[in-house]
Amino acid sequence: MQSIQENLTKLVTDGLNLSVAELLRYQQLTRLMDLTPKRTPQARLAGSYLTRHKGRGMEFDEARHYQAGDDIRAIDWRVTARTGKTHTKIYREERERPVFILCDLSPSMQFGTRLLTKAVQAAHLTSLISWSAATRGDKVGALLFSSGKHRECKPLSRKRAVLNICHELITLQQHSINAQADEQAQTAAFTDVCARARRLARPGSLVYLISDFQHLSEASQQHISQLSRHCEVNAVEITDPMEHALPDTSIVQPVNVTDGHAQQTWMLGDKQEMAAYRQWREQQESAIAAAFSRSRVSHHHVSAGLSLDDQLLELHRGLR
Repeated sequence: MQSIQENLTKLVTDGLNLSVAELLRYQQLTRLMDLTPKRTPQARLAGSYLTRHKGRGMEFDEARHYQAGDDIRAIDWRVTARTGKTHTKIYREERERPVFILCDLSPSMQFGTRLLTKAVQAAHLTSLISWSAATRGDKVGALLFSSGKHRECKPLSRKRAVLNICHELITLQQHSINAQADEQAQTAAFTDVCARARRLARPGSLVYLISDFQHLSEASQQHISQLSRHCEVNAVEITDPMEHALPDTSIVQPVNVTDGHAQQTWMLGDKQEMAAYRQWREQQESAIAAAFSRSRVSHHHVSAGLSLDDQLLELHRGLR
């Protein structure tokens, strides 16, 4: 079992700030991320994914009887000679499938108790998805946001796109670390970003929403639901171990906690308070899961308390 310091060294990070080295690291780990489309791509541009649509692509699909209007250049002369009836070749079209990432670096994401803050883990996942998309030849774009700021990275192909996203992640995280946590402002910002993503993501895109979703509102749910009608949407919820349950101690003791501005006192070791906290968290998690289920959005979990590598490797082992 590696210590926290050993893990931080392996990840080339201090767990709070972002650097070029730690984001470039995921260029060598693209095998951990499967971006194979689960839905039929709908984008109109030619690309590298086979769809159920039949047309003038490169991948042969079937031969059928010639019909009026078919291109005579596609006549299958061998089948025609063998059957005595004119047949034409049908190909499966190839269509581009852009990848679009929404990454939340807002104040609620600047929290971590075990290994990384949620924001740093979200940036690591964004980097991995971006490198994986570029490796497959997909165009990749992103919408990165925090308190009062956002960065739009237009969909581009290859290494240039990923380096641009990594640069913006580092810049925005530096701003976000000391940003004030205003609940209403964060909810409004998340809703606005969901509306922007709905406009920016092209139909047929593979979309990743990476956040703790603590500011998921009815308005933002509506935007996500509309987005899922035309895109394959995956919501990745980043959580910290302490968000699931308070630390269990043998004696009751008060602990002061703060978000940098407001302060609260928690009673660790108090069974009643711990149970109430766990119940509140379970209700919150159930509400998030139900919202994504209604929107037909795939819902996944990633912990900020473990390295992304280990979690994805464990997932792959479980699928074997």
